[in-house]
Amino acid sequence: MIRVAVVDDQGLVRMGLTTLINSEPDLELAGEAADGRAGLAMLRREKPDVCLSDIRMPVLDGLGMLREVAADPALTGVHVVMLTTFELDEYVFEALRLGASGFLLKDADPSALLDAIRVVADGGSLLAPSVTRRVIEHFGTTGRAAPEPHPELHRLTEREREIVAWVATGRSNSEIAEELVVSPDTVRTHVSRSMVKLHARDRAQLVVFAIQSGLEP
Repeated sequence: MIRVAVVDDQGLVRMGLTTLINSEPDLELAGEAADGRAGLAMLRREKPDVCLSDIRMPVLDGLGMLREVAADPALTGVHVVMLTTFELDEYVFEALRLGASGFLLKDADPSALLDAIRVVADGGSLLAPSVTRRVIEHFGTTGRAAPEPHPELHRLTEREREIVAWVATGRSNSEIAEELVVSPDTVRTHVSRSMVKLHARDRAQLVVFAIQSGLEP
């Protein structure tokens, strides 16, 4: 059973999400809250597998809540998915940097949202190639002067650095394998090892680390 929490200041959105979650036999509503502060208390109490959270909320916004979640060792098992009204919300990159497992549009198809919950609960990330490329483009226009290499970047082998750089282009494991003429399993292994070495919560955060470190294939 996958336990899901919902944090959003719009009652109608919460009602729609909770109804959808309760309609699935493998999902269970762990709790709901109308602002980030109440949401954080609920997450600490219930420790759900997945939390769907709005970004813009009163009292404590989604990013503030996410910072608290990332800093709390007791919540390492909680995968946070940010909800946004726009395809590329101005806070999306910051949310990914802080450890969000991805983001969803609020008007996403119900089946897509349910699939996303299951993907994230299984340790995956909601960062489709097209979205990754948009995030990269957005990051490129923010005016950062120079790359800031991850402090553990030196632990990666040359092959791992190469594959992490490809991950940051938005390619899937299969696409990277085709580019490098190796098997998808080989790519998957290098990605997993790189995540451990860089302490990335998931593939989404690995993309952020790669971009910040200035890695390019």
